[in-house]
Amino acid sequence: MNYIILAILFILSGFFMKYSDDLYDVSHNLTFSIFFGILCAITSVTATLYNNDAAYIFISILIGNFIVLKVDGIHHIISLIVFLAVLLAVGIPDLEVVILLICILAAISDEIGHDLIPNMTEDRFLNLFFEYRFVMKIVIFLLAVCGVFDIWAFVCFILFELSYVGAEIVFNRFNLKRIQG
Repeated sequence: MNYIILAILFILSGFFMKYSDDLYDVSHNLTFSIFFGILCAITSVTATLYNNDAAYIFISILIGNFIVLKVDGIHHIISLIVFLAVLLAVGIPDLEVVILLICILAAISDEIGHDLIPNMTEDRFLNLFFEYRFVMKIVIFLLAVCGVFDIWAFVCFILFELSYVGAEIVFNRFNLKRIQG
């Protein structure tokens, strides 16, 4: 298994995911948000098909976001359709239901906490914990420590998260230059 390829897929997926969301939510650019959403779907489903640990991560993020109604734009719907179409055409990886449920609950906790905690408390630690969605990071780390996941899955997920944050920085700089220029 080539973890460099897996890491690249995670990095691209995280970047495309956030960039697509910002294009849709901030710039209201439907065409490019759909384009980057499709790129996200392709990189995510490729990682899902390439590595079982990635399958748990990306499928749980997809299901968790769907459950908490975060699939809220046409760019998300098209990305979801592309992801599912490829997954169904190639074949769904063989996953253990209990591990998948643990990951789904982590994804749901992150999304609910991300939306609710800032409105409920001024606690800086809790706000940062849920702003950067640490539940899933901790769960994936614990699954790796327990031998359920390979430690490289955790490393790749951290790279996904870093590129997600990086995409926001790139987006903000690009938009700031466009507004000023």
